[in-house]
Amino acid sequence: MKTLLPLLTCAALALSLTACQTTMPARQFAEPASGWQTKTGQLAYTDGRMSLIGEVLVRYSKGGDFELTFTKAGGITLLSIRQDANFAQAEGPLARGRWSGTTAEAPARLKGWFQLRDKIVNGRRMTSIRHDAGEQSFTLRF
Repeated sequence: MKTLLPLLTCAALALSLTACQTTMPARQFAEPASGWQTKTGQLAYTDGRMSLIGEVLVRYSKGGDFELTFTKAGGITLLSIRQDANFAQAEGPLARGRWSGTTAEAPARLKGWFQLRDKIVNGRRMTSIRHDAGEQSFTLRF
């Protein structure tokens, strides 16, 4: 019984600490409106392990709000991104589920994706955009 007491105490302490955690509320991103720019085209993506080519839908506002949806044949969404100047949210198989937070704290697998926002918004009139971020490479054609 004496050896069991410390284990039970530790378990109760761990349980109480996890029960006290709070979760941050989900970030509310702007919804696309009539003033937003919309582009459609193809995206070629490579990351050293795989290469994918699919359809891309991009929408962005003058205020810097941004959405990107990358799909494969048959309408299978590989990645969906919502982003503003400081925060981002990614969802889909390429995000390995769902991630949200500040772009500065993004996992390495998503940093290149989040950098696309500036490349696309600043290259509004461009019909082709190339971006390399470490092992990740992106080629967009609108």
